[in-house]
Amino acid sequence: MDDNNEITINLLLLGKTQCGKSSLGNSLLGSYEFESRIFPQSVTKECRLRSMRIPNFARRMGKELGLRLQVLDTPGIPHSSLNQDEVKTRVRKALSEHFPEGLHMALLVLRADIPHCEEDNQHTVKLTEDLLGRDWKYFTAVIFTHAETLEHMRMTEEKFLSLAPKSLSTLLENVHGRCIFRDHPHETLYKERAALANQILHFVRQNSYQTLKSI
Repeated sequence: MDDNNEITINLLLLGKTQCGKSSLGNSLLGSYEFESRIFPQSVTKECRLRSMRIPNFARRMGKELGLRLQVLDTPGIPHSSLNQDEVKTRVRKALSEHFPEGLHMALLVLRADIPHCEEDNQHTVKLTEDLLGRDWKYFTAVIFTHAETLEHMRMTEEKFLSLAPKSLSTLLENVHGRCIFRDHPHETLYKERAALANQILHFVRQNSYQTLKSI
């Protein structure tokens, strides 16, 4: 936490190609900063950092407190033009360059509208472990995108989680149940940003604003 009445939160986006990482990053920032579109090939090839300050986000000792979100978008895996080692190298370099003071939370982005097979997310989870080390599970949260499909199926979030395959259940147990369903794609970015920021800040507070450096 900063001493100048501003909290800076460093966030890392990780996930498979076309899982909605860049779109989530835009929602977190409240503006269209990252390229996000449906395309036959992987869209994101380079790590990109963007930041946004939210004034008057909270109060501390009678003073207004601002929140600065720093969001690092990354190439997805599997990638159409990069192998896993290349993705890992680029992400590790970007973490060292942009977050020398450490990372507050890695956001592991999964889609809620497709089945989760036993090996479906193992590459992303392995990348997270390799980048963050053995304490990765204390600094990671799962974000489910396309969660509006649950409403179309008349399924609650609780029901979705109860039906999760073993691999997904184990992942959620490892991250101590930290998960968010992104299910309001038609809200303005401003409204969605506020909701997401509050939820993520809650996770960061649980860690007492500690940061984790990549290994």
